[in-house]
Amino acid sequence: MAEIVCVIGNKGGTGKTTMSHMLCHGLGLLGQRAVCVLTDTCREPLDPAGRRYLIADARSREALHKVTGKIRSLNAWMGVIDGGGNRTEADRNLYAMADLVLLPFRDSHEDIRTVIRDLEMFPRAYAIPSQWPSNAWQREAAEKTVDQFLSHFGDRILEPVTSISASKYLLQKTMPASLPSPLANASRGIARQVLDLLNISIRSEAETA
Repeated sequence: MAEIVCVIGNKGGTGKTTMSHMLCHGLGLLGQRAVCVLTDTCREPLDPAGRRYLIADARSREALHKVTGKIRSLNAWMGVIDGGGNRTEADRNLYAMADLVLLPFRDSHEDIRTVIRDLEMFPRAYAIPSQWPSNAWQREAAEKTVDQFLSHFGDRILEPVTSISASKYLLQKTMPASLPSPLANASRGIARQVLDLLNISIRSEAETA
């Protein structure tokens, strides 16, 4: 039976959609079959051509039920559901069906206040620093902020995902023929964290650049 990962969180603009596609791309690079599930009605489905993962449109309740049921019936697949923002009730429903829940947050005090609330609301969820600064000084400041406000949740904070401008290519309607190596490396890093949490072994021989 397939595993389902939900990328949710009450605040918009934290990188949930980017995180969902990077995770699916990384899973594909590691040889794991995955489908990225769209639930945000403000977005349009992307072209699956050239991607290492499938795209599913589940912007209605009926479509979500059908898509998740299909994913669950598949052997050794993984469904990654992009939950969208500012939808507390939808987040509750996705949390209930998920095997793993990710809560992306940026290094702003507003994001951190929101992710604290979400971590309290969803006790099985993990927070993942998203679009994290790459500049050494900014990164140090961000880490201090996390230590100050999120120390109580230390065992539920995953490794940061650095801001990569190339991630925008994954959100284009049609993807470029090739993607930069830094994007591939970052995507694999997210995928490895997720597979480790789900106790799924990585088929290292399937990795590609």
